[in-house]
Amino acid sequence: MAEDQPLIVYGMHSPNVRKVLIMLEELELPYELRHVGVFKGEQFTPEFLALNPLAKVPVLVDPKLGEPLAESGAILFWLAERSGGAFLPPQGPARYAVMQWLMVQMANIGPMFGQLNHFQLVAQDGEAYARGRYAAQAERLYRLLDDRLADHEWLAGEAYSIADIATHPWAHYLEQHGFDAAQHPHLARWRKAIDARPAIARVKERLAGDFLVIANAMRRSATTSDLDRFFGRTETMPPADYSAITG
Repeated sequence: MAEDQPLIVYGMHSPNVRKVLIMLEELELPYELRHVGVFKGEQFTPEFLALNPLAKVPVLVDPKLGEPLAESGAILFWLAERSGGAFLPPQGPARYAVMQWLMVQMANIGPMFGQLNHFQLVAQDGEAYARGRYAAQAERLYRLLDDRLADHEWLAGEAYSIADIATHPWAHYLEQHGFDAAQHPHLARWRKAIDARPAIARVKERLAGDFLVIANAMRRSATTSDLDRFFGRTETMPPADYSAITG
């Protein structure tokens, strides 16, 4: 029966995959984690494209749903409703506050932080403008989170929700992006509170061991052609330095 079959998550070490794993661990749902070697182009195989034509992770396969589900925010909504409304209020202003802050992560924090990560990793000296633009956007968003958490225990209000689950993995880029946690005390307090949850420790365990070994081997063996395809770099674009990825 569908209820007896474990869920399958296709993914790698990324914030969008982590948020899905956190939700599954919070719900204590059994699942299988399958690595997708995105740096080697496994997301472009016919088998994976049948799961998600956009060729991105994560993808959730849940027998109870009946078809693959992509986009991490949609997966969080599904898992919350699948479990009777866990971490998502059933109605009213509280529900829409969660939806609002989840959309802030999906539409702003993820894209802006992801672009800053990209330019920090592979940018050439001539791309200082791009790095500066995304650093400024990241700074604005970190300040938004800190201000919000100054007078709210959790992002959507007084209850831990899928908005917190979605945003938490991204918030750990704060120092890597060059910002001081001491200047974001409310964000740091919130981040520490989530770090202490048992689900976070279980996610770290799932992403370690053989999964990490496979991920590192795939990353280090990726060719320039593989990484050009992953990043969408064409012949008309400047060359990229991928040593931070393959090193």
